[in-house]
Amino acid sequence: MLPAMAAKTFDGTAGYLASSDLRDAVNVAVDLEKPLLIKGEPGTGKTRLAEAVAEALGAPLLVWNVKSTSKAKDGLYVYDTVARLNDARFNDRDIRDIRQYIKYGPLGRALLSDERVVLLIDEVDKADLEFPNDLLHELDRMSFTVDETGEVVTARRRPIVIITSNNEKELPDAFLRRCVFHFIAFPDEEMMRDIVRVHQPDVEEKLLSSCLVRFYWLRKQPDIKKRPSTSELIDWIAALRRAGVPVERLEGELPFVGLLLKKEADVEALINVKTGKVRSIRQ
Repeated sequence: MLPAMAAKTFDGTAGYLASSDLRDAVNVAVDLEKPLLIKGEPGTGKTRLAEAVAEALGAPLLVWNVKSTSKAKDGLYVYDTVARLNDARFNDRDIRDIRQYIKYGPLGRALLSDERVVLLIDEVDKADLEFPNDLLHELDRMSFTVDETGEVVTARRRPIVIITSNNEKELPDAFLRRCVFHFIAFPDEEMMRDIVRVHQPDVEEKLLSSCLVRFYWLRKQPDIKKRPSTSELIDWIAALRRAGVPVERLEGELPFVGLLLKKEADVEALINVKTGKVRSIRQ
């Protein structure tokens, strides 16, 4: 029987504003000791959520950045055969103890930890379709076997597991059943105003209001394929303030548009909206 969780709850942090629905999802996942699967478009704070949960609950954060070549076993451990072969060739150490060549991955370290940790499995949908299924046993049982030594590793403290997905691939039903799910909706204007003020508390109200109008107008344009995200808005406002751009200039153009749009086709689409001029942003 794994030790019970401490009775802490997640309410967001000074640097991370979370909606009530998101706070509920995190706390339910922690209480039920189930992985929390987070989806949402890029820039909605999926990765930052894990950092905020770790900060709020006073737990270390371990990060597993999933790649297209990632295998589930990599998160548990890898057996460094190359190091063992080199030691055998050069007589650097006694190679009979295989355990010294076992290198634990983020999930393995989370299970071995004496304290509760937050484990972020970031962008799980980047890997192949078998990757989530291969994690099922370990996420269910919180244990795994090191094949080379026969050692069974069992969680000393059950980690808080947060998994993010950008919807690049459909995840298996069996995997979904084991998770608490939450979709982070893109912030509305009121929420976005609060988010910006967390990062730039002294931003002028007139500038902020004008930027939000332009930003949400831009996101609504049907020909824009990669819509600007929260982080891009924050960077854009910071650039405008640093350059001392007058608010009135935003009435007719979008200075530093390269901070908002990152694809040439999107910039061209902006130029060609309806009237064919960027100055149409006031419609």
